[in-house]
Order: sequence, then structure tokens, then C-alpha cells
Amino acid sequence: MKTLKLILLALLLVCGSMLTAQTKVLDSLTDLLAKADTAKDKAGLMNLIASEYTGNDPDKIKHYAEKALAIAKKGNIRAEEANALLNLGNVSIMMSNYPQAVNRFTQAQDILEKMLTETAYASDANIKNTLASIYGSLGVVFSEQNNYARALEYYFKALKIYKADKQEYIEAALYNNIGVVYKSHEEYDKALTYFEKALALQQKLKDRFSSSTMANIGNVYLEKGQYDKALNYYNDALAMLTKYEDKRALAELYNNFGDYYSKTGNINKAEESYKKALAIFNEAGEKFGASASLNLLGELYLKKKNDKQALDYFSKSSAYAQEIGSLEHVRDSEKSISSLYEKQGNFKEALVHYKKYTAAQDSIINAENIRTMVREEMNYEMERREALQKKENEKREAIYIEQEKRHRQQMIFAGLIVTLLVGLVFVIYNRLQLKKTLTLQRDLAEYEQKALHLQMNPHFVFNCLGSISSFIVQNGTDSAIKYLSKFSKLMRLTLEYSKESLIPIDSEIEGLQNYLELEQLRFNRMFEFTITKDPDIEDDMAIPPLLLQPFVENAIIHGIIPKKEKGTIMVDFRLVNNKLVCTVTDDGIGFSKSKEMKEKSVTVHKSMALEITRKRLEVIQAFTSKTSQVEITELHNAAGEPAGTKIVLNLPIQYASN
Repeated sequence: MKTLKLILLALLLVCGSMLTAQTKVLDSLTDLLAKADTAKDKAGLMNLIASEYTGNDPDKIKHYAEKALAIAKKGNIRAEEANALLNLGNVSIMMSNYPQAVNRFTQAQDILEKMLTETAYASDANIKNTLASIYGSLGVVFSEQNNYARALEYYFKALKIYKADKQEYIEAALYNNIGVVYKSHEEYDKALTYFEKALALQQKLKDRFSSSTMANIGNVYLEKGQYDKALNYYNDALAMLTKYEDKRALAELYNNFGDYYSKTGNINKAEESYKKALAIFNEAGEKFGASASLNLLGELYLKKKNDKQALDYFSKSSAYAQEIGSLEHVRDSEKSISSLYEKQGNFKEALVHYKKYTAAQDSIINAENIRTMVREEMNYEMERREALQKKENEKREAIYIEQEKRHRQQMIFAGLIVTLLVGLVFVIYNRLQLKKTLTLQRDLAEYEQKALHLQMNPHFVFNCLGSISSFIVQNGTDSAIKYLSKFSKLMRLTLEYSKESLIPIDSEIEGLQNYLELEQLRFNRMFEFTITKDPDIEDDMAIPPLLLQPFVENAIIHGIIPKKEKGTIMVDFRLVNNKLVCTVTDDGIGFSKSKEMKEKSVTVHKSMALEITRKRLEVIQAFTSKTSQVEITELHNAAGEPAGTKIVLNLPIQYASN
């Protein structure tokens, strides 16, 4: 896993240097620098030279970036100041000084974000791309420190910019990084989603790094126990690597093959794969990879009960690991060696190697403690920055209010002096009135949104309590306890949602899943249901809470239950023509027959779902200035008889992060 992160880090740094300016050979850049006669040209060329050294000479990067920073600050050349800070942040990453890297990246971020608020720079592509590179670098830093929430936050920020600019190579690299984060969190389905997005782009672009993505997907399927799929992706990666010379990637892939064969019980094939990996690592002088392969071979020979051969491989693995300072490999190998000597009755050697194991373990714990302190320091720095930014915003707001107040006073004074210019005063008065009217309309829409939430929640609670009451009477104590447990979970989610005007689509799906499971229990599984989501829907896309639940309720109560036979409810979320389309479909008695039955019923249940939802859609439309609507269609079978109802909500795309 650590190796994979380092590969992605290198890719991102390369992308960052490509975005700073066109790459040129160092000699040409040095010649141009000698001829440069303006501060802007000098700072820009020094940043380009620094970026050319990225990945192989941190001292040179630091030398030229610090010179560029000094010139840019003196001449107030903000874009080059940000570029210099970006280069210095990359140096800090190379030196593993992550708090310093965060500090430099966030300084550059502040400069560029402020520039983008100014009319002159609002559409500057270079500034946006440099900012995206900073976001990506911050994502990598936080990922390296296992701060996955922050890493995802910055990866998604970078992704939006690169997608808008159609930079698909970098977009694919970011999808890969996001997949790595989710895999580290053991969220394998989400990891697969983003690895597959990366692979689709890489195959379209014929990107040579698609082999790494295939291996990543294979690793996820291996963790999930889907061995056939894992093997297919490993074979595809192998076919791709035969076209390109990448010994390290090939050796790692053979280790993956070894893991696959080991897990599927083919010990001989596993041994063959690990030995292929070891041979390639030895040929390339990669002692870290060789140490890993030797350790895997040792574990394999333990399975074969060949203790002598296992001891030999563990000893070689430990020797390599000690030589390069790989504490994890030293710890694992020495622990196995100690256990083998103890098994043989050689307690003296067992003690010697156990001491080596504990020493490595203590060093790892100390390193992890330092890592935790660094992570906390970075979090503190980010929180401090956010607090300062909030304070700065409040200060700007106070200045703005004071300026507005002063401006209003000046306008009144001017109106008193220029009493003869009635026409001008009338125009100014109308503009002020229009501004006040628009403000009132905006506030009214916001209050109406909150009121609709309050109206929706009692309606929902009332129906659920009615369901519980009837379920207790019909199904007895044990079933009622199970039902109440699910209901309490649903109510907790509902209360959480009521605080927000927007929630992630996954949260809405979770609420619907709980509600439909409750109703299945209540009606003795009178219906089945499915909830599907378009893979193109991003994790931070959002929807107003409890928007679909009333329609799902109507589908059950007025569609499926009167049918008196088992039915189906399907809920689907999809992106169509830059719209979020939510569909609720049932195969019940149909809209017209349900309406007819209601009219004949002595006690008519008044459903507020359509009325409330239409009002909520009007509020959404007012806020987003985009069309929001609901469509209700009755479905018919081949004979033309009613065979269900389909409800389609067309919503504008909104994001929880906004």
C-alpha cells in the first residue's frame, strides 16, 4: 500500500510541473534567465527551472524556488509567488516534512483563491490549474498521514477543476488516488468505482499507467474474495506491462499473482510467482521489494512445513530490510525467525531474534507516535488557517457593512442637496427598493424551505407511528421490538436530515432503505424493492432530505397493498442531460384506480406528498434558477389496463460541499 501511494505522489508532482509552464531543457532555461530583464520574467524562469528538478534534486529546487519567491514578493508578482510556494511545498514532501508542506501549499492556495475573486483573474486557466495542482498535492500529503477525510476533500476540489478543463490524464490519476483512499478505508465498492473510472479514461487515452490501475482493481477483488475477477485483471495488467519496460511494476504484479495463488491453494504457482518477482527486484537493485518477496516466500515455506527453507528466506529478508532501514520487514521477518528457532528448541537464538523483533516494533511504534504528532500538528495548522480565514471574512463583512452604511448616508445627503434632480432620485430610489425586494424574496424562500421541512417531518412521523401501532396489534411483542428498533434508527436519520437543506444522495438512499425494510416487515413482505444509483453520480452530489419518501409511501399504501398480491417498487437515481432524475416506479393498481377507491372510501386519507413536494421544488428552483419538476405517469399493460405508477422528479445538480 505504501509503495502505491509513493507512485501516485510522483505522478502528481510531474503533473504539477507540466501545468506550471511548458517544460524546457535546463540549459535553455538557464540561458533565458541570463537574458531576462524584468522581475516577472526572472521569477517565472526560476520557477520553471525549479520544477524541472522536481523528483531528483531537492536542493536545486529549493535554491531556485527561494530566489523566485524573494523576487516575486518584492515585485508583488502574486502568481509567481504561489508557484514558488508550490515548488517549496514539493521539496518539503520529498524531505518528508509534511507540516511545512501543508503550510507552503496553503499559503499558495490563499494567494490564488484571492486572485480568482478578482475580475481580472476570474477566468485565468493557468491560475486555476496551479490551484488544482495545490489541491492535489494537499490531498497526497493528507493521504500519506492517513487523514483520509481531508485527503478526499482536496482530491475532489482538484478533480472539479481538471474535469472542467478536460485534462483527462490528471483526472484519471486523481480517480486512482481517491480509489487508494477508499481501499485504505476498506470501502472496497467505492474503491472499485473510482479505479474503474480511472481505467476507463486511461484505456481511452491509451495511457501506459493503466496496468497499475488494473493491478489495483485486481487487489480489491482479491480482498473481496472474488478470485476469478482478480486473476483476470492481473492477466490484463501483465499483458499491458509486456509492452512497456517497468521492472518495478512487473515485479509487484508477480507478488500479486503469488498472493492470488497462495489464497487459492496453489502453493507451487505461488512460489513460482514470488521467485519471479524476487529475480526482477534483485536485477533492478530494489532491495525493498526483494525483502517483501523473500518474506512472502518464507511464509509460503511455512505452509509447506519446510522450516529450514523458510528460515533461510526470512533471514535474507531481514538482512535486506536492515540494510535499507525497512522496519516493517525487519519486524515481520525477525518475529518469524524467533518462532522457528523456538519451535526447534534453540531458545538462545530465539531470544536473540525476538529482541531484534521487539526493537523494530518499538521503533515502528515510536515512528507512528511521531506520525500522529505530525498529523495533529497539520490538523491544528489547517484549523488555525480556517479560523483566520473566518475572522478575515468577518472583518471584510464588517467593512462592507460599514461602507454600505456610509454609502447610504452619502446618497441621502446628495438627495437633499440635489432636490431639483427628481428624476435621478427616483431612479436611485427604485433601485434601492428593488434590492430590498429581492432580499426579502430570498429570505422568504429560505424561511419557506425551513417551514416545509417542519411540515414534512410531522407528516412522516405521524404515518410511521400509525404503522407501529397496527404492527404491534397484528404481529406481537417480538416482531414489534424488531420493528421499533428499525424505526428508532430511521427516526435518528430523519432528525439528523432535518438540520440540513441538502444531504448526500447516499444518505437519502440509506433513509429509503430503512423505511422500505420497515414497511416490508409491516406488510409481511407484500412487496420487493430495489434502489439503484448511476455510477456517474459523485459522492458529494446532494438532494433535499426526505424528498422521495412520501412517494414511496404512496406507492406502498395506494399502489401495492390494494393490489392484494406481491408487488415491486423500484427507486432509481440517474444523471440525464446535466439533471438529477429520481424515479419511483411501482406495479400496483395504478393512479386512476387508486383515486377511484379513495373517493368511494368512507375515511379518505389525504396525501400531502404531491403538494408539499411541488412547493419544495419551487423553492429549489428559486434558489438555483434551474427548472425543477415532478411528473406522474400511469403505467399500462399489454391489454391497456392500469399496471402501476411512475413518478419522475427532475432536479438541478447540487453539491453538499456548496
